[in-house]
Amino acid sequence: MNIIETSGLTKVFGNNGAAVHALRGIDLTVARGEFVALIGPSGSGKSTLMAILGCLDSPSEGRYLLDGEPVQGLSGSELAQIRNEKVGFVFQNYNLLPKASIARNVELPLLYAGVSRKARRKRALELLERVGIPEKANVLPAVLSGGQRQRVAIARALANNPALLLADEPTGALDSKTGAEVLDLFGELHSQGNTVILVTHDPHIASLAQRQVELYDGVIRQAEAA
Repeated sequence: MNIIETSGLTKVFGNNGAAVHALRGIDLTVARGEFVALIGPSGSGKSTLMAILGCLDSPSEGRYLLDGEPVQGLSGSELAQIRNEKVGFVFQNYNLLPKASIARNVELPLLYAGVSRKARRKRALELLERVGIPEKANVLPAVLSGGQRQRVAIARALANNPALLLADEPTGALDSKTGAEVLDLFGELHSQGNTVILVTHDPHIASLAQRQVELYDGVIRQAEAA
């Protein structure tokens, strides 16, 4: 079964003479459990497409099914619920709460989902164990290295067992060795059955995925196995 199906997705920012066509008719399917890299130069539409796939933004036109359910036309609160239940995000700059402990950061999606305090903490500790930093549960993000912060972000993204894991340049702020360790972790998550879409401009990173989808000027130029 496909986790993602899009047909004719377009995204236009602005209007009339100032209109920018970020996406120009995207047809894309991603199977459940697949590892896909979205690759292309800056301005190609990668991040715009990821925002739409993650329900952070809506297309100007076109059809999008996430886990078999139509997304277009939903209200802001409905999209927020889908994001919390079905999508896990990993960003280049981590987006951690600086004054909350690592465990509290991981618990955040569970808090929004109404999970009890005891169950939230249990799940957070399990996830920190899974990403290899269980001993950091009670410290603040400021004392962690970049690679450790990204592991926290990955743990948080997995909190609600999302159908889809989206990563936007997740190694962009890391040195090459730490970046490789984070990419290995994504590979492990995929091998455990997670669906992963990774946005990158780096062909080497893209080659680690099962399939590469190349965007150029808002259109898919190439989609092939890595």
